[in-house]
Amino acid sequence: MADTVRCVVAEDEALLRESLVQMLGQVWPELEIVAVCEDGGSALEAIAAHQPNVAFLDIRMPGLSGLEVASGLLEAGVKTDIVFVTAYDQYAIAAFERGAVDYLLKPVARERLAATVERVRQRLQRGGQDGGQLRAQLQALLQQLATVAPSQPKAPPLVWLTASRGQETRLILVDDVAYFQSDSKYTVVMTADGEALLRKPIRDLLEVLDPSMFKQVHRSTIVNLRAVAGVTRDESGRGTLRLKNRPETLAVSQPFMALFRNM
Repeated sequence: MADTVRCVVAEDEALLRESLVQMLGQVWPELEIVAVCEDGGSALEAIAAHQPNVAFLDIRMPGLSGLEVASGLLEAGVKTDIVFVTAYDQYAIAAFERGAVDYLLKPVARERLAATVERVRQRLQRGGQDGGQLRAQLQALLQQLATVAPSQPKAPPLVWLTASRGQETRLILVDDVAYFQSDSKYTVVMTADGEALLRKPIRDLLEVLDPSMFKQVHRSTIVNLRAVAGVTRDESGRGTLRLKNRPETLAVSQPFMALFRNM
């Protein structure tokens, strides 16, 4: 293993993110943190781009969960050691005790982090995690943790939104949206009837949309799965989405293609 180990940290809560980065600097001085992310889509793209040795992933993040990020990385063939960070109680933690991944319980204790770092170091020296074992455990975790309620109940998903088209303000049913796309400080809302502008950054939308139907396919794009007519994959593993009521197609980077494996 090289002297310098590269790392990505993904945590949506600013104070917890800063605390984890600070403690990692204390217990793992040679660690190089190449990216710090606030949501799952950004984490997936950062890990695919930097190919770090290790990633610390929050389980519950806007957009993609930490488990979905890890699944996307496996689909893309990215070999990164994974440590999950979770707020689930000890009963849910039993799901993590059998297999290839490590976990940290929030709030992260320095002593526990040091012990986890030592296990990761040893595993990296042996060549990292076993991909087949990790894939099997991720599938089991996705099924088991889907039945565990989060520590804080979330508000119901967004149903309506107001967006502007020129001088007109429109009330748009969220189910009618084909996709959202980031545009500087605004977000483009695309429906069958055309586009409108929403004065809300795309990251804020990830926190209020129904995660079972709205998926991030790029750092700047969220697609409504109901609006997808089909998906094709090229030889490099990247994908293209065809839409039911829009003529344009949407590009899907290779790590995000795991979301469409069964389509």
